[in-house]
Amino acid sequence: MALSRRDLMVMAGAIASTAAAGGAWAQAAAPKRGGVLKVSANANPSSLDPATGGAGSDHTFLWTIFDTLVEWDYQTLKTKPGLARYSFPDPLTMVLDIQPGIVFHDGTPMNAEAVKFNFDRNRQDPRSNIKADLQNVGEVLVSGPLQVTVKLQRPDTALPAILSDRAGMMVSPKAVQALGAEHDRKPVGAGPWKIVRWSANEKVEVTRADNYWRKDRGFVDGIEFFIIPELATGLRAVVSGQNDFAYQVPPRLIPIITKAKQLRQISGPTLYCLQLYLNLAKPGLDKLKVRQALNHAVDRQAFVKGTLAGVGEPAYMNLPKSHWAFDDSLVGLYPRDVAKARALLAEAGYKDGIELSVGSYTDQDSVRRSEIVMEQLREAGIRLKFITGTIPEISGQFFGTEKKFDMLLSAWTGRPDPSMTYSLMYSKDAYFNAGRVDTGKELADMLAESRVAERIESRTLIFRRLQRHVMENALVVPLAFQYELVAASSKVQGYASNLLGKPKYEFIALQ
Repeated sequence: MALSRRDLMVMAGAIASTAAAGGAWAQAAAPKRGGVLKVSANANPSSLDPATGGAGSDHTFLWTIFDTLVEWDYQTLKTKPGLARYSFPDPLTMVLDIQPGIVFHDGTPMNAEAVKFNFDRNRQDPRSNIKADLQNVGEVLVSGPLQVTVKLQRPDTALPAILSDRAGMMVSPKAVQALGAEHDRKPVGAGPWKIVRWSANEKVEVTRADNYWRKDRGFVDGIEFFIIPELATGLRAVVSGQNDFAYQVPPRLIPIITKAKQLRQISGPTLYCLQLYLNLAKPGLDKLKVRQALNHAVDRQAFVKGTLAGVGEPAYMNLPKSHWAFDDSLVGLYPRDVAKARALLAEAGYKDGIELSVGSYTDQDSVRRSEIVMEQLREAGIRLKFITGTIPEISGQFFGTEKKFDMLLSAWTGRPDPSMTYSLMYSKDAYFNAGRVDTGKELADMLAESRVAERIESRTLIFRRLQRHVMENALVVPLAFQYELVAASSKVQGYASNLLGKPKYEFIALQ
């Protein structure tokens, strides 16, 4: 569906109003408590345990059940206290002072012992997918009933941001010890809502946690997530009044939102990067010139126009132009050049081209993205074979132990600090490094350096070197950054967007 000039103007106005209002829909009165928010969710969770899941789409579920030790500002991702206040008495020591009176949903205390349990589990449990986040942590000590002291092997200025993500989501030690792997499906946290049930590929339901420690949020009585992978179908459920809220709505559906007078829309820039993940251990992709050929073969501008209706921006690295660490010198590194792509393939030993397998998803927008990438790469002699399924299935098969497919056409959903993005995707044992390939000492050293530097000017220079290393070695094929687009019923009040583009529901009220 083509967008009219009016639709694009509406979209632009929504983005502008988001910036002007700080991303929130102002409440006309004090937030009303009660009601159940019904959400069209486009993916089944990979897990509801923050340590064992692997999909970026999990966060919108996890944030209902888990608060984090550290939080971030919605618009800037600047860190601030959450479950704990943090300080650095010296560069190798972080002290966490836990807010008093917090209990998990099972009634057990969220104290220093519980925080230490979570640190140890996240770093050492064989099932943990977030070990790379905490690689600089040497020892975790209980230094008081509500105080934890974290000893670092090297300075780590990214640690507060890391503790605002999965590593900072505290689970109940009692629940984990009792449930084992079943905690994936029956999580116990200290967030505004607690789990009721998870019917795989159908519904996730949470209800108010009466013992929640904060009274200035968590206004709705419950949230019901209906798993609807087809985004147009999810939006139609909101238009009909069956559901109240749909997120990650593709721009091609803007006309439907604008015609439905009972709906509101909101949009803004995000870190959500559509890209081709590469398994660097696979034959062909272990050759630099093949990876460089892939980057020359894609037409990023055409991809934005064809898949995002022009509402987005081409991706030349893993950070968008609005980010403080963006490096504009990389914009021209890989211009669309089919002849050069073919020449690079020939130099790599593939003069007749190469065939590669790609994992992707079954929804209409993923299919459209697959078709465009397939056609662009075909012109350069790169033949793609797509295997499709749900997000958790295909992502798990690519990143997990099966190591299916050579590539994955998916999204990197962003993290609060860029060091997390580069560590999680390119460190040797990181979950999102599908081949678990050692990407070199130079990259590891730059990552470590980025976490030692304190001044943003110094960190910017480090990330420019790091991003150039990633792109010159073609460790990924970034395609486009997708703007957030949410459609919600007019009765939904208080929603605020965030730079990660993943909805949080803590301030929503139903009027």
